[in-house]
Amino acid sequence: MSALDKTSLVLVIIGAINWLLVGLARFDLVAFLFGGSASLLSRIIYTIIGLAGLWAITILVRPEVEAR
Repeated sequence: MSALDKTSLVLVIIGAINWLLVGLARFDLVAFLFGGSASLLSRIIYTIIGLAGLWAITILVRPEVEAR
C-alpha cells in the first residue's frame, strides 16, 4: 500500500469520525476547529477529505497483488 493510499485512508477515517460526531452529538469537529462550516479553511478541509474518499474507491476496486 502506497503512502497516498495510507494518507487517503487516514483522511477518510477522520471524515467518518466527524460524521459520527455530527450524527450523535450534532457537533461538527472540522467546523469547530477551522472557523465554521462556511469558512474557506473548513471548505478546503472538507474538499481534501472528499477527494481522499474518492481515492479510497480506487483502493477498494484495485486488484490485489499477492506477496511472494
